[in-house]
Amino acid sequence: MKKRILTGDRPTGKLHLGHYVGTLRNRIKLQDQYESFFIVADLHSLTTNTDTSKLKENINNLVLDYLSVGIDPQKSAIYLQSEIPEVGELATIFSMLISVPRVQRVPTLKEVMRDLKIENPSLGLLSYPVLQAADILMVRANLVPVGKDQVSHIEITREIAQKFNSEFKEIFPVPQALIPSDLGILPGTDGAGKMSKSLNNAIYLADSEEVVSQKVKNMYTDPKRIHRDDPGNPEGNPVFIYLDAFVSENDKSQVQVYKEKYKAGKVGDVEVKEYLAVVLNNLLQPIREKRKQFEKNPVLLEKILKEGTRKAKIEASKTLSLVKKAANLGL
Repeated sequence: MKKRILTGDRPTGKLHLGHYVGTLRNRIKLQDQYESFFIVADLHSLTTNTDTSKLKENINNLVLDYLSVGIDPQKSAIYLQSEIPEVGELATIFSMLISVPRVQRVPTLKEVMRDLKIENPSLGLLSYPVLQAADILMVRANLVPVGKDQVSHIEITREIAQKFNSEFKEIFPVPQALIPSDLGILPGTDGAGKMSKSLNNAIYLADSEEVVSQKVKNMYTDPKRIHRDDPGNPEGNPVFIYLDAFVSENDKSQVQVYKEKYKAGKVGDVEVKEYLAVVLNNLLQPIREKRKQFEKNPVLLEKILKEGTRKAKIEASKTLSLVKKAANLGL
């Protein structure tokens, strides 16, 4: 019997190259090895923004992004979180098993509040890791593919699973974070931290060839390099980080040549950026084409999401029944 994974995203906008490097390309490989559930976490999207006027559009874009990069609905269940009422009940039960100070120590919560300048977080934002634990444990996932920045959330899930198992009955596998062995976190085009929608420093999977080329043209490089023939530093330079992340195995030697020339002041930023734009557009072109095909068939998109949600709901119902029986809850 295959082990089970759960992963997903909040529908807050289109996915970008940071998502692709951090988790997406790893998820595509894993769906052949594991029983896979992909959550469209619309409830989680409310933790930082209660304006739902674009929520349906964002849900649609997220599903399109999943399908366009190669998530296969024949192999994986793509489901809508808010259509699974059992997850809320599980989150309530799990909230009794962890302290407020423990949740407040999660680094990513602090980062979100800092980046979005949230001084008075909602209870929903503070309890985000507990609801996430309910998402993971409701399908009794063994593994959770995540980027490095999400590992602290999985630790909360592990602690809740262990506590429930020890205090009531051993129902849950203690899930492991599954982190890609490659880059993990992609810097933004501005060189200021990771690529992020909120920081407006992202290249999106759905961006046109022209938009990608323009964003690359404006990318941050070596701030100490004023002239084309000045020696430059490829280390920590977003342009070269992107090349290392996305260039094919056959072209890695070309990147090394560019690095040596860059250090010697024998190649300009413009030439290296033009090369990067070609690399990125070659990567994104088949993704764009696949997206266009799915965009033409909204009925199919709805069918995929409904079928995935049906599968997830079956598992959630089983899990909640086991939990309530173990904890002597209900009739």
